[in-house]
This record gives sequence, C-alpha cells and structure tokens, in this order.
Amino acid sequence: MPPAPIHFAARPDLMAQVEAWRGWLEGERRASRHTLDGYSRDLAAFLGFLRDHLGGEAALAELEGLAPADFRAFLAARQAEGLSRSSMARLMSTLRGFFKFLDRRAVLHNPAIGSVKAPRPPKSVPKPLAAEEAMMALETAGELHDEPWLAARDVALFTLLYGCGLRLGEALGLTRREVPRGDTMVVTGKGRKQRMVPVLAVVREAVAAYIAQCPHPLGADAPLFVGARGGPLNPGVVQRQMRRLRALLGLPDTATPHALRHSFATHLLAGGGDLRTIQELLGHASLSTTQRYTKVDAARLKGVYDKAHPRAKAR
Repeated sequence: MPPAPIHFAARPDLMAQVEAWRGWLEGERRASRHTLDGYSRDLAAFLGFLRDHLGGEAALAELEGLAPADFRAFLAARQAEGLSRSSMARLMSTLRGFFKFLDRRAVLHNPAIGSVKAPRPPKSVPKPLAAEEAMMALETAGELHDEPWLAARDVALFTLLYGCGLRLGEALGLTRREVPRGDTMVVTGKGRKQRMVPVLAVVREAVAAYIAQCPHPLGADAPLFVGARGGPLNPGVVQRQMRRLRALLGLPDTATPHALRHSFATHLLAGGGDLRTIQELLGHASLSTTQRYTKVDAARLKGVYDKAHPRAKAR
C-alpha cells in the first residue's frame, strides 16, 4: 500500500519554495526516498501548526516574520503530543535546514530560528546481540512462515544484514542484478556513496536459495527482496518479523534488524578486526560513529594492553 500523500498547508509562493527544497534534497543532497519523506513530514507538521497558530495558511511573508516564541510554541505543542526528544531535535534540524535553504536563495531571512534550542536527544549506545543470539535468530527466522519461499526470503535478508553489516534500507535497495555472486559486493549507502564488502559463502547460499524459491519474477533492475504479492518488501514487515523472533526466542527489545548490523561490527572487533577496517565495511564517514557501534568492555581493553604494551610485557 503506497504511503499517504504529504499535504503542506502553504500559500502558492511558499509551496513553490517547498517543492524547490524537496528537489534540492533529492537531486543535490541525494537524499533517499525515506529521508525525503521524513523531512517533508516534519515541515508539513510545522506548516500545519502555523495554519492554526496564525489563523490561515502561511506564505513567505509569514515565515519571515516569525519570532522565537512562534518556534517555541510549535515545540511545546509537539511535546504535549508526546513527541520524543530525538524527534524534537530532528524537527528543528529540518526547519533550520529549510530556512537556511531559503536564506541561501535570497528568498527570505529570519534569524529567529537560530535562537531556538531543541531538547538534546539522549545519547544511545547501540546494543548488539550476543553471537549466540544472532545465530539463533538466523536459524529460527525461517520458522515464522508456513510459505517456504517467504521463510527463505527472511533467512536470506537477516543473513545478509548480519553477514555483511548492511543497513536495512541498503539491503532492501538491492536489485536482482546486484545479487552477490563472488567474494565481494558493492553496496550503495547513505548519500549514494558506494563501498565494497566481503560476502561469506553462507550469505550467497541463503540469497540463492531465496531466489530459487521466489514465485514472482525478479527483473534485473527490480528489487531483490519482495513482499508476498511481489511488490518491494516493506521495512515494516521486516521489523514485524523481528518482533516475532524476539517473542519466540526471548530476545531483548533492542533486538531489531539494525541490531544485526551492530552485531556484525561488534563481533568483528571482538574477533580482532581493527576499527578503521570496520569503519570502511560499515560505510561510516566518521570513526567516532564506528566506535559507538563497537562498545568494548574494560576487561578486553586491559587484555589487549597486557599482551601488546611494552611496559606491560616488562613487568
């Protein structure tokens, strides 16, 4: 089922700039469809608030005249609706980006938004699965379907997430032409940046088993992973399957499809992989992001020190 269209409560002059901004995000910033929809819904929520707040749909003149109190009123309204701190921070990031876009194009200038601070999102440390839990999830994924080809699909997808460290969106974005056949595959990640990742034999075998059983035609440039009716597989379906796995296996609430990617990184590090290599495999622009994915306990750090440091050896 296609997502509901996004409605922007805006007068024609403002609507033209909204469309220009969306085009810039997609064309120049190379935002994914998921990211573009997220930003668009954030802006639509703000414009919907302004319609009620100002007594009518906003035009560019209304945006230029907004005061800090107007932005704070929007945040207060969203907070009263139960929006999380993380979502509030993302909302303000979207609005700042939109106003900056208008400023760069000399459409309008409103410095008021710069004085408004959104609540800081809590710093969350990704929680990987234990190696035994990850293997158990892969082995059990196929038991959630009575239809063999759907079972093979889920096994292939979860094996790909854990075996290659892909984001869910990256895996669902693969086409039939991009099926891993050799020891490596090229993955297109955030910002359409490409990276090469190794492919284990077990990953190739799981994907091949799924393709062999899939009853729907998989065109060369069509999505590799499809839903029950043959359309692109919805991320929500994958997340639902993981929730079912959690209940079946007694896994923690942090066991999500993305946790398989965390687990890939953490288990590589535990096996002796270095952070720089893992950074490349994950497609992280910053090493600090990789460090968050690979939380190492103090005992392991001390063990590495005792084995490697010259002073430790001299004791």
